[in-house]
This record gives sequence, structure tokens and C-alpha cells, in this order.
Amino acid sequence: MKKQKIVLAPDMPELSTENLYWATIGDVRCQKIIFDLIFHGVKAMKATDSLFCNSTYDLESAAFSLAPQFLPIGPLLASNRLGDSAGYFWPEDSNCLKWLDQQQSNSVIYVAFGSTTVFDKIQFEELALGLELCDRPFLWVVRQDTTKDANDACPEGFKDRVASRGRMVSWAPQQKVLSHPSIACFLSHCGWNSTIEGVSNGVTFLCWPNVADQLMNASCICDVWNVGLKFNRNESGVITREEIKNKVDQVLGDGNFKARALELKEKTMSSVREGGSSKKSIQSFIEWIKA
Repeated sequence: MKKQKIVLAPDMPELSTENLYWATIGDVRCQKIIFDLIFHGVKAMKATDSLFCNSTYDLESAAFSLAPQFLPIGPLLASNRLGDSAGYFWPEDSNCLKWLDQQQSNSVIYVAFGSTTVFDKIQFEELALGLELCDRPFLWVVRQDTTKDANDACPEGFKDRVASRGRMVSWAPQQKVLSHPSIACFLSHCGWNSTIEGVSNGVTFLCWPNVADQLMNASCICDVWNVGLKFNRNESGVITREEIKNKVDQVLGDGNFKARALELKEKTMSSVREGGSSKKSIQSFIEWIKA
């Protein structure tokens, strides 16, 4: 594939052909399967009058101008329904909320990579040592399959050294964590659900995308909304402990990131209030059904 940059519309982030959704997943055979799935999905979408999506006009106005059949009705959050999230991939550790209660306001780095991200031993150790080097409180979601053997993957003595300020859990009630006042920033793989949850809670981001839409989402976060920073990899493709500390210090040391994040939160959450664009989309759909 020829390497080039694509800009679908003004005010949309630049996309490299290397990072096209299907080009980042698996081997050539798997990429062909994903491409065919997307191709047929797009054909099906063209046959519809409208499609709902978990977003808002304020977040992606350029994209919705390009594809007006999409109707954003987000953010779709359990907190908007006065309920809890459902369909967990792993048993939640709600005790981490009590731990967060004991931390200072705007102090904790929340680290979570969704349900599928897997690290090799070298990268996992660099992440652990990076969090240690930051010398800040952190809540780190480490699934049993995050690496080959999550129980033995941590550097020797790491858990003892960070015991007073770090907590590791296998799964967390993420929406409740992100809304907690102790959270300072979200170190994320930038899956869309995590992105919309972080934006809706006014947190700043440290972006660690790996595949598919995560790369475009990270560009939105860093290049369009300006509420976070991306990590850079070294010549071996590793995000080093020094790079982690450097980006954490940058995001938390510059109050403009937090100010923009809070502004974006207000715009995003206003969409589901009375008179907001997402609220109007739902109401119009209901009226169409009744007619």
C-alpha cells in the first residue's frame, strides 16, 4: 500500500494509509476479512435513511457534515440513566472506589487499555516502571490476559515499592472511576467508549492507541480537541518509562489541558440536556415513529 496522508474533510484529523482501520489488525488474511466486513457494512449503511451513533455534533461536527445520515445521540452513559453499566467483560473491583476516596483531588493517573490490548513483557515492564517513575498515585487495570502471565510480569519488587500509592485491579467500574474527583488523567488505548467516557467527565488524556479506530480517536483527542498527548515510541517500537513520565508531567503540569477538557465536557454533556442536539435527535425519531 502506498504511504500517504488522507484528510476526509476540513477540521478532521489527518489519517495515514498505514493506520486505516483494517490495516492495523492481524495478518494480511485477517485484514482482508476486516476490509470486506467494513465494505459490506458501508453498502448497507447507504441503504438507510439514518443511523444512530454514540457521539455529539460538538465532538465531530466535520464528520457529521460529511455523513449527514448519522444522528449522534450521545454521550450514552449509565450515569445519564441514573443506573449502572451492564455487560462487563470481567468482574469489577468496586473496592477501588473506596481507595480513590482516600486520594487527593486531581491526583490519580487512571490506566486502562480496554478488553483486548495485550503487551509483551518488555513493554509491560516499561509501563510499570514508568508509573513508578512518575511518583504519583495510580489506579491500573491489569486483566489476567494483559500479558502472558500478569501475575509474574511486574518488575521485581515493583508492587512493594508502589504499595503506598498504586493500586492494580483486574477490572474497574470505569464510568464511576472517571467521574471521581481524585482522577487527574486517563492513560488510555483510546477505544471509542473509553474516549467518550473520558471526555464526558472532563479528564485529560495520555494516548496509547494500538489498532483500528483507536488511532483516529487519539488524533481527535490530541490534534483536534487538544485535551491530551500521544506517547512516542523509540527505535525498537517501545514506549519507554522516561517517555511515560515526560508526557504525564506535561499533561498534568499545563493547566490549559484541564481547562479545555472541562470546556469539552460541558459542550458534550449539554447535548443530552433539554434543547441539546442529541436530545433533539431522539425526540425527532420518536415523533417519526408516532407519525
